[in-house]
Amino acid sequence: MQQRLSFLTIGVNDLEQMKNFYIEKFGWQPMKDDGGIVFFKLNGFILSLFPANELAEDIGIPQDGSGFKRVTMAINFPSEKEIDDVFADLEQKGVRIVKQPSKVFWGGYSGYVADIENNYWEFAFKPFVEFENM
Repeated sequence: MQQRLSFLTIGVNDLEQMKNFYIEKFGWQPMKDDGGIVFFKLNGFILSLFPANELAEDIGIPQDGSGFKRVTMAINFPSEKEIDDVFADLEQKGVRIVKQPSKVFWGGYSGYVADIENNYWEFAFKPFVEFENM
């Protein structure tokens, strides 16, 4: 099987609020929004927002998730300055900063923010990894 990611779906409690968060705070535009699911085309894969209860039903599991979901999403940047600039912008927009950017043990630079349903985003500079479409 090829090593790739096509979709990352977040099960959300309030689809409209979550869609607006990504539009207003991150500045992203949906590629599809039919009222039941929202798709954001990112570089190489799709981030989708789908009601959590419907996602659990589709999987065939109970919808009882709470607390830390044991998943983070990450966006890599080509420099520490770009991360600092993004954090300054998100802070002005009222985004909850979980961890301010700083040098990290693995040799890079990163920090974390949370969306309004506590999905965690890491913004990182990994000087030893090359990414396409950055």
